[in-house]
Amino acid sequence: MKILVLNASPKGKNSTTVHTALYLQALHPEHSFTFLPVGQRIRSYEKDFAPLRAELEQADLILFCYPVYTFIAPYQLHRLIELIKADGVNLSGKFASQITTSKHFYDVTAHRYIEENCFDLGMNVIRGLSADMDDLLTSQGQQEARNFFDQLMFSCNHGLFVPPPPQVPCREKEVYQPSLASVPKTRKKDVVIVTNYSPEDINLQNMITDFRAALPFESRVVNLREFPFDGGCLGCFGCAITGKCVYKDGFDQFLRTTIQSADGFVYAFTISDHYTHSSFKCYDDRQFCNGHRTVTHGTPIGYLVSGDYKYESNLRMILEGRSEVGGNYLCGVATDEENTKENIQALADALVFALEKKLSRPANFYGVGGMKIFRDLIYIMQGMMKADHKFYKEHGIYDFPQKQKKRILQMKLVGAMLAVPSVQKKMKGQMNQYIIGPYKKVVEQAASQNSGTAKGR
Repeated sequence: MKILVLNASPKGKNSTTVHTALYLQALHPEHSFTFLPVGQRIRSYEKDFAPLRAELEQADLILFCYPVYTFIAPYQLHRLIELIKADGVNLSGKFASQITTSKHFYDVTAHRYIEENCFDLGMNVIRGLSADMDDLLTSQGQQEARNFFDQLMFSCNHGLFVPPPPQVPCREKEVYQPSLASVPKTRKKDVVIVTNYSPEDINLQNMITDFRAALPFESRVVNLREFPFDGGCLGCFGCAITGKCVYKDGFDQFLRTTIQSADGFVYAFTISDHYTHSSFKCYDDRQFCNGHRTVTHGTPIGYLVSGDYKYESNLRMILEGRSEVGGNYLCGVATDEENTKENIQALADALVFALEKKLSRPANFYGVGGMKIFRDLIYIMQGMMKADHKFYKEHGIYDFPQKQKKRILQMKLVGAMLAVPSVQKKMKGQMNQYIIGPYKKVVEQAASQNSGTAKGR
């Protein structure tokens, strides 16, 4: 079988991820492997796509090989997908799979993003391998890589593919016209609208116009397509200690002074390729100059999205996950699918309410799980990621369970008591009452406080 490995890591041959594919190549000389460092050559493919087109056409299996960057694939791979679709090269019927390395932080959304775009291209998708960064160095990780390849070949031979999602109904998109009257800008808050619209994104531009009209705050619009990015994140970890990016385009300073200084963020984009234009992904990845630090924790955010958002379950997960991990209160997502004006007004009202009340909510699984991965990662790598380590210490993110010595001792005592038959007999049927007792006291105290407040009036 002719296997084309698209190495989308910006590190090229020095990529951890691509070594899993090289390992499989060494074990399977009966197959023809071709490796292309597409992550490093993305600008050359923008100028001349023909060499890549020829390789794509000759391949039987296309293996996307990349590190997971900020919930999805690196910017370089997003741009490559745009180029493949724009070229129109026929990949229908070819096999597609993927190999990624990460610490399993939202690897599921990265894999689904690639799968969704492969479905768009008519490819037969086979579930990929999501490996830890260190897996190839262990006997278990090597065995899992071998198992993956065996399963990959078996699936190709027996037609065992990932089932494609239901087709999105074709609908003619209505042009949205601004219709909200501008309210007086009387309140002193700074709201930044980060977008990547092009001249063709009429709906998105009009949605931004209406949103700004509905806000009682002054707002600013930052169009990422206008920023002179030197390139996407290189994954070089040059910023791990200093917090400064190796690029000299000034993005780190721009990010901190122009965007992260705002009181509230609104991200506005048009859906394309199951995310949005690659310029936004470049922005996402370059934010790694902040490392794994949740520097905007507590800042409310909202989204203006043009497109069939309700059919993009993976995108919805990404947007929610980002707000949860970042500790940002998600005010909502306004789309132009239906009732656009009402959606925009509701989002503006929600942002105002969040800013005035300084709203927050406890993190759900997306936030708790994501931060526990980062917590353990940074603790282990503290000698290298010094800025992250300092931030995590200062903000109490190192909440390891072994630190809860009092709680652990209490549970041991309870366990010892419950092991006594006489205690078991006495507690029979009453455990819930003991558990719920402290909660009842909280409710009673709230009722008492409310009663005292009412009398004071």
